[in-house]
Amino acid sequence: MHTPTWMPASVRALRHYSWHALTRDLIAGVTVGLVALPLAMAFAIASGLTPQAGIYCAVVTGFLISAFGGSRYQIGGPTGAFVVVVAGIVTTYGVDGLFMCTMMAGVMLVILGVTGMGTAVKYLPRPVVIGFTNGIAVLIASTQIRDFFGLQIAHVPSEFGPRMLELARHAGTFSPAAAMLGGIALAGMIVLRQKFPRIPGAILALIAGTAVVMIAGIGVETVGSRFGGIPAGLPELKLPAFKLSLVPVLLRPALTVALLGAIESLLSAVVADRMGNDQHNPNTELFAQGIANIASPMFGGLPATGAIARTATNIRSGATSPVAGMVHAITLLVVLIAAAPLARFIPMAVLAAILLMVSWNMGEWHEIPKLLRLTRTDIGVWIVTFGLTVFADLTVAVEVGMVLAALTFIRRVAVTTTVSEVTRDYVESGRPHILQDKAIPDYVAIFRIHGPFLFGTTDKIAELTEQIDRLPPVVIIRLRNMTAIDGTGLRAVEEVSDRLRASGRTLILCGAREQPAAVMRQARFHQHIGDANICPNIAAALDRAAQVIATRAA
Repeated sequence: MHTPTWMPASVRALRHYSWHALTRDLIAGVTVGLVALPLAMAFAIASGLTPQAGIYCAVVTGFLISAFGGSRYQIGGPTGAFVVVVAGIVTTYGVDGLFMCTMMAGVMLVILGVTGMGTAVKYLPRPVVIGFTNGIAVLIASTQIRDFFGLQIAHVPSEFGPRMLELARHAGTFSPAAAMLGGIALAGMIVLRQKFPRIPGAILALIAGTAVVMIAGIGVETVGSRFGGIPAGLPELKLPAFKLSLVPVLLRPALTVALLGAIESLLSAVVADRMGNDQHNPNTELFAQGIANIASPMFGGLPATGAIARTATNIRSGATSPVAGMVHAITLLVVLIAAAPLARFIPMAVLAAILLMVSWNMGEWHEIPKLLRLTRTDIGVWIVTFGLTVFADLTVAVEVGMVLAALTFIRRVAVTTTVSEVTRDYVESGRPHILQDKAIPDYVAIFRIHGPFLFGTTDKIAELTEQIDRLPPVVIIRLRNMTAIDGTGLRAVEEVSDRLRASGRTLILCGAREQPAAVMRQARFHQHIGDANICPNIAAALDRAAQVIATRAA
């Protein structure tokens, strides 16, 4: 019996489930649940809400996203991407406004999933995504300076510039105990990440910091002193107050929440596919994200999306199906019921250290050197998006970034469109590129890219990666008819190269035209794929393929 493509991954996975798979899912789910606990509290506090709001969100949305989503390994819950947006909404419209906005965003995500628009997120170019990811990381880090150093500030401004001035003004009020506790927690997480990456540094920092405060009675601000602790028991089901007058005003922030949720969840699902050798359904995933965000405010929770770090932890811990994600949610609920009284001892400095680590990890800083090697247009889009995210507003940053990217797309297509006379020299120069008179050996598969390979079109190369196990040892991609490429397209080719190399295959590119060749040179793409594997034409590429096979045989 054929399973419909819209069927949730949980239903598909359970058709061939076993006790062995259940054991692995239980271990992975408990592990991720413990990792998610400090993150959920920290994200909620940084967003201007109580710590239990983050846990409620992780429990409700984590279960629903795993139960109804289109990814086998996705872990849902509150993430750093939402911190800045949520804090701004809470400051301007209050908690009721946030709940309305989250539910509106949930409805938008459901519509995106039902209408098959899950693939529309591909129209966000890489410089825009990196720009606002960098910006969000900087903003999250700036919001944690007060708690990390224990500064005595009654009210921290929501804007970046005034916030930094206020922090500098009160620098003399720092608490040595809080700074030491936060510093040790941060240093410990950095060491664990480098030396023992499988050990969850955040949960160890949380446990150790809480134990120190309980035993030594260090005078630092804690969850209890600021929030009065965390109530034990199940979250209460309650419909949020709905004000029709706020609907038009909240449309833009709701669109931002929906867009961020869609981007991060689908990026996380792609990472999960790569790590777990799976293929998610983007429309089913967005539908589940929408349902989860509609439900979260009913339990006093935050907006949620797929969490890349927790999803990766889930896979590394041995998860086999969405059952692990549901176990992760149940684990959080058990901890909430059983250990809530101990939460009042959690030091704010340790939670700040955890978020500083999160902001560094999510920042995609390793992408900046690559971006700086791209065209001035790509660099300009990144700088504008980053600057507007930090100093203006995330919604404005995404809107302006998209407009700039659209104009860039039009310009690139325009400058690569040519009209020229067919001459004898033109015909002769094209002979090394034609396939009709060349023998293609069995150890070679040839693909071609036709037209501009820019953001919005790069998903088409999935045709190659989907059949990777059936491909011969050498794969050639002809670029003769690819008129233009950008940073997003270049990244897609890099990922194909990495996947082929990981499977023991070799990628050869040939026949790149002027604009793509110039972009690849500027980005030093030859260092990634190897000089010998970038050929001027198909004839040279076939010769190179023969050399590769001969070398392997030798």
